[in-house]
Amino acid sequence: MKILIAYDGSACADAALEELQRAGLPREAEVVIISVAEHWLLLPLLLSHEIFEPHFSYGLRSGEEAALLLSRRACACIRSAFPGWNVRAEAASGSPARKVIEKAEQWKPDLIIIGSHGRTAPGRLMPGSVSQKVVTEAYCSVRVARGRTNSGDRPVRIIIGVDGSPDAEAAVDAVAARKWLPGSEARVVMAGDPIRPTTIGHPELLARIEEANTAMLAREQSITAAAAAKLRAAGLAASIAVTVGDPRQVLPAEAEGWNADCIFIGARGLSRLERFWLGSVSTAVVARAHCSVEIVRTDEQKQHPDNYTRRER
Repeated sequence: MKILIAYDGSACADAALEELQRAGLPREAEVVIISVAEHWLLLPLLLSHEIFEPHFSYGLRSGEEAALLLSRRACACIRSAFPGWNVRAEAASGSPARKVIEKAEQWKPDLIIIGSHGRTAPGRLMPGSVSQKVVTEAYCSVRVARGRTNSGDRPVRIIIGVDGSPDAEAAVDAVAARKWLPGSEARVVMAGDPIRPTTIGHPELLARIEEANTAMLAREQSITAAAAAKLRAAGLAASIAVTVGDPRQVLPAEAEGWNADCIFIGARGLSRLERFWLGSVSTAVVARAHCSVEIVRTDEQKQHPDNYTRRER
């Protein structure tokens, strides 16, 4: 497994490193930790090139050197927690989100791990965060890690959002492939959307609507039952929850009520432009969830990122 970890030295980033011990990750992995030094580039454009270029270039170098020290510090922590991992430190200068995405496009990791700033709801909903940009633009799986206090060695609790799509199936497969602490639990959650007549209709029409809703419920129960069976086969205790509502709200609420450690959810197959304008369930869940969220992308999405096609619910 190839893992790219974005690290900025903040308390959130440190908590994200600690949380990885509860993420079911393999004992052996190839890992790159990258820290990015941010710089405002406006000053050299406005002022004299001859006077300011040497000072500005030195600032870039020293900033990148400081970033490299940060990533090396994170490497020491990761090596202590995961002695079987092959870890190296890297640094860059510029936009953190852009540099992380560029590194991912070049190195092609299986998973990007990034900390989330803002533990309160207003902080998580702030637009333009580095984590949200990486979730939106990266073509591999992304884990937005939120460290939780007093978790210790207790079993892990995992929420998996499903809807019958290949994306959701990939999320179930990702959880089933991990090595979790003994006694860990998974809950498969599907948020249904039954047909509701807006006016008093003909009895025959109402009967057809009821029949369609019954068939839809049976399908949802079949999908969640199959996912739970796969998770049980992988050694997890699994339960299901089929409910009514918008998954953007249902999944974070279910995770908080159940005291989950992480939500796994498939990524919709949208192009970058479509994802920018339309948003997605995955980005909304990342913004609202109190716990870590892992956005799982299929092998097809990783291998053919430019062939994304929009799939409606």
